[in-house]
Amino acid sequence: MELPTPADLRERRTELGLTQSELADAADVSQPLIARIEGGDVDPRLSTLRRIVEALDEAEGEIVRAGDLMHEDVITIAPDDTVSDAVRTMEKEAYSQLAVIKDGIPVGSISESDLVHVDENARDEAVREYMSESFPTVSEDATLEEVSNLLDHYKAVMVTEGGETLGIITEADLAARLS
Repeated sequence: MELPTPADLRERRTELGLTQSELADAADVSQPLIARIEGGDVDPRLSTLRRIVEALDEAEGEIVRAGDLMHEDVITIAPDDTVSDAVRTMEKEAYSQLAVIKDGIPVGSISESDLVHVDENARDEAVREYMSESFPTVSEDATLEEVSNLLDHYKAVMVTEGGETLGIITEADLAARLS
């Protein structure tokens, strides 16, 4: 087992959005002690370090991550599928947009607004001709705040690992989680 350095403790605390006082309260130590530990001025006893790490672990458990929000069953369309396939899938699933995925990797998106001006002769054309940019991607570890910020600007967020699609998050998923 590797013990965290003062820099590790400070970095983890700030990533979790905790102040030194909040961490001190959670670990049942004083704020000046947290400051001195993070500054490298004092080496804490093992029992104190354990309480601090446990407080950080508990705080991290309260953070909602993209992996907690995502739908693993992603309804998609391929770039080579036809426009009529996309429309049929959207109607069947009652979705207004779909992720365009090729070999497990997000390459674009297509929505009702992308197709509203498409004439009837384009039904058999490839989705790639009408698709928009891909939804932004995040890792499973992205926080609720990060996902929420992206959803302020995009219709959905893809959750990926190594480029491969793991899931999708929409505003409806966020609203359901918050309610």
